[in-house]
Amino acid sequence: MSASALCALAAAFLMATGTAPHPPLSVTARAETPAVYDDEAGGNADADDPAVWVDPAHPGRSIVIGTLKEAGLDVYGLDGRRLQHIAAPPAPYDEAAPGRFNNVDIVYGFELDGRKTDLALVSDRGRDRIRAFAIDPGAVAAGRPPLRDVTAPDAAPVFAADEAEVDDQHTAYGLTAFSDDDNAYVVASQREEARLRLLRLEDRDGRIGYRTEDTLDLPDTFTLPDDTTWSPCADPGERPQVEGMAVDQEEHVLYAAQETVGLWRIELDGEEFDDAELMDRVREYGTPWTYDTTEEECVLDTENDPGFGGEHLSADAEGVTVYHAEDGTGYVLASSQGDDTFAVYERDGDNRYVGSFSVTDSTATDGVQHSDGATVVNVPLGRPFPKGLLVTHDGEATPADGDREGTNFKLTRWDAVAAAFPEPLTVDTDSFDPRTSD
Repeated sequence: MSASALCALAAAFLMATGTAPHPPLSVTARAETPAVYDDEAGGNADADDPAVWVDPAHPGRSIVIGTLKEAGLDVYGLDGRRLQHIAAPPAPYDEAAPGRFNNVDIVYGFELDGRKTDLALVSDRGRDRIRAFAIDPGAVAAGRPPLRDVTAPDAAPVFAADEAEVDDQHTAYGLTAFSDDDNAYVVASQREEARLRLLRLEDRDGRIGYRTEDTLDLPDTFTLPDDTTWSPCADPGERPQVEGMAVDQEEHVLYAAQETVGLWRIELDGEEFDDAELMDRVREYGTPWTYDTTEEECVLDTENDPGFGGEHLSADAEGVTVYHAEDGTGYVLASSQGDDTFAVYERDGDNRYVGSFSVTDSTATDGVQHSDGATVVNVPLGRPFPKGLLVTHDGEATPADGDREGTNFKLTRWDAVAAAFPEPLTVDTDSFDPRTSD
């Protein structure tokens, strides 16, 4: 379902149920990337998910990497300026789907061909692969394009049994990555399914491959407190998928947003998934619905909402990121796409809800709507972001270019987010280093 359709559903739900939350707190971005356009003239570019690579020698020279779906990847400086563009792979044969880059994350110091190498890892939704790009610090320093494709040629589909099944597009969708001692892993979700797969990265003659370590199927049907069963609103044949994910790098806990259900907390025990707990629900959870075949969309029956939904997330629950602070403290952030806000939960204990904020218009940038991916970095990144950085996807970049719908990424100071709360959030630039988190 499109973001605009879901936002309309969420707005109707809030009006009908009278459960609209307190107004979110407001912050503004400091910089933004150029708008991209999902049309032929724009190369079918649709921004989605960001990651930040922290430069070890000069943090102010760090880069943002953003997925553009069918258009591939862009690499940006902290001022939002584009530094590199990488195209997605073309279709391998007639009538096959081309590459489509959905989500991206960073792994530091993976030993590749005998050298510690930082990697940008990308889910290729079009071809059901994990693509790997080596990041060259020397190229960043010299102003040259820093990313180089190091995907093993024999990298197999993540979920599909063969290439013909790839073209059914129940493919690798969401992605997060993490390290554990000398090993590195990717968690990938499957498009239009409730399945997660844990992959271990491998060095294959100086290229990156992977193998499956574990698989987890999240529920697609739920027993409600009144003992009735409920399945989330979906197009025929689809299950409630996960996209936004992040791993608590110290505690090895996976947070996964099942879009029309809520936010899961999943323990990672060695090389396998462990206990999964639904820590928050979307507001629409449990609401009856029907499918309008003419309009090809779900219709929520808000008048008969049983009241089992949460209070902080409006479907879709999307981008997830973890702010690490001292002694297990910090925050889990989740994009509430249906009402253009970001929910903040404590990282420790029972993940208590702290509050919500939105990124709003300023003289420097426009605000953020329909946000998919997000990522936060706690360490100082030079003069523009001395207390850390939050990067968020903006699904409605303005001003518009005529009828063209633009998207981009917004860069916001973490201390600005922290200061917006009545009891300011933690700003801890010393207790966690993403480069040495394992």
